[in-house]
Amino acid sequence: MFRRRDEDTLVRRTATGIHRARSIVLTPEEMVEVRAAQRTFEGAYVRTALSQFSFALVVLKIFTSEFYSIGALFAVYGFGVLFVSLYRRRQGNKQFFSDVDEDGQARRKFRTSGNVVMALTALSIAAYASLMTLIMKLRT
Repeated sequence: MFRRRDEDTLVRRTATGIHRARSIVLTPEEMVEVRAAQRTFEGAYVRTALSQFSFALVVLKIFTSEFYSIGALFAVYGFGVLFVSLYRRRQGNKQFFSDVDEDGQARRKFRTSGNVVMALTALSIAAYASLMTLIMKLRT
């Protein structure tokens, strides 16, 4: 993936071109690829939210009233994932930012979305902890 150039700098070889490794500058073709991946991830978040809503509906319709709190938890978790998806879309529009290169040229660079991953991780941990608490209450 990395190889040395004549100027002794590391470069990154991608399917669409070669870039310097220390500052990844995206070409318009690569930005299209990244945006397509962004749409794919947003779709994954929405599909996850829809599956949580569906499971909540199954729990609420099939099981007895003692399981209603678990169904409500999955519905709330689905709304949380949906809101994280909206947040990711909003942040995704800001992921490409302009910077002035060493050559004095303005370039568009890409920043990862680690904050969205952390938000979804915190939401998932809270939901699973709540689920375990609700299951423990069922046994008593």
